[in-house]
Amino acid sequence: MLGDWSTDILQHDPMRIYRAKRDAARRTVTSKYNIIGFISSGTYGRVYKAQSLDDEGKIHAIKKFKPDKEGDVVTYTGISQSAIREIALNREIDHENIVALKEVILEDKSIYMVFEYAEHDFLQVIHHHSQTLRSPISTAFLKSLIYQLFNGLVYLHSCHILHRDLKPANILITSSGVVKIGDLGLARLIYEPLQPLFAGDKVVVTIWYRAPELLMGAKHYNKAIDCWAVGCVMAELASLRPIFKGEEAKLDSKKNVPFQRDQLLKIFEVLGTPDEKDWPGVVDMPEYQNMKRLDPFSNRLSDWCQSRIRTPSGYELLRELFAYDPDNRLTAKDALQHKWFYEDPKPTWNAFQSVPAHQIPPHRRITQDEAPSMMPQPAQNTSHQASFASLSGGGPYGQATGGNGTHAPSRKKARMH
Repeated sequence: MLGDWSTDILQHDPMRIYRAKRDAARRTVTSKYNIIGFISSGTYGRVYKAQSLDDEGKIHAIKKFKPDKEGDVVTYTGISQSAIREIALNREIDHENIVALKEVILEDKSIYMVFEYAEHDFLQVIHHHSQTLRSPISTAFLKSLIYQLFNGLVYLHSCHILHRDLKPANILITSSGVVKIGDLGLARLIYEPLQPLFAGDKVVVTIWYRAPELLMGAKHYNKAIDCWAVGCVMAELASLRPIFKGEEAKLDSKKNVPFQRDQLLKIFEVLGTPDEKDWPGVVDMPEYQNMKRLDPFSNRLSDWCQSRIRTPSGYELLRELFAYDPDNRLTAKDALQHKWFYEDPKPTWNAFQSVPAHQIPPHRRITQDEAPSMMPQPAQNTSHQASFASLSGGGPYGQATGGNGTHAPSRKKARMH
């Protein structure tokens, strides 16, 4: 009797009825998007190229976060910190030089983030010039890429957001030549954060792009780490290889961060060993005594730039981005006004404007043989789908480890000369 009564109550529970109707009306990912192919995978999931079935056939990138595993059984243990940050930040921001988040879908205990699609990224451009064309990136192309990158970074920093993982693979370019900063999985708000930046993220920024204050064990840091990373990206575009390509010393069993000896040596070999005059705070850094044991080096950045940057103003921009003292490092806002951008050739909003058609990198490569859970069965493939798949080229879509951002207060462009 009691059982019949409780069943009857549940059947007529308004909230339960509402949820059932809502869930039944919710559309699945594959009912809204045609999955064209697999792009890349990373720590947290996989990224796919997809065509909207509703929005005039627009192309998107869908990042699927993996559910957690316990043994051989897939279980739902909540949403990762990275996914929460990425979703929260992307919902609040909107800017032409940040990858836009279209929607977030929760289905079968997996999270799907649907982003605008970009056919290229900086890493793909570097590989194309070094491996295929075997020629350097032109100054006009380089300036346009870096100017737009700074334009997006100014917006992020104006929103009190540190990206914390700027590197070529995370910076995209659309087929119309618009640079898009992506992958906000490591990004953090720095305006009144709920906990110190060091808490929960002992290691940030891929080692080759990591600022010296982080390598020296700083617990507190600011927007200057992103500007150092942009300097590394600019140098890599100019030389077609990382400027500071060190070996990372891994965390020990107790998750202690080791002294990054090799990476610091790679920096010192180009920029010289910092002293108290260059960087007054260096003597207070946790790794200062370890640093003092390294062989001393003198600054040879000017020599490095001779055959790569080739202009005094370009060298000056790099020198100011590579200032050891974070308080003296050039800000993204000031970088936009740097004289290098005002000299001919000037940057353009279509970064490919000065690039001959035969030198533009091929479209991003996609595959059909990964992640069958998202891919249609062979019998379902149509010539229409295949025609989209044939647009593929080379290069990763950033990493599936974080995200791709967007921004809101202002869509206004900084003035392009």
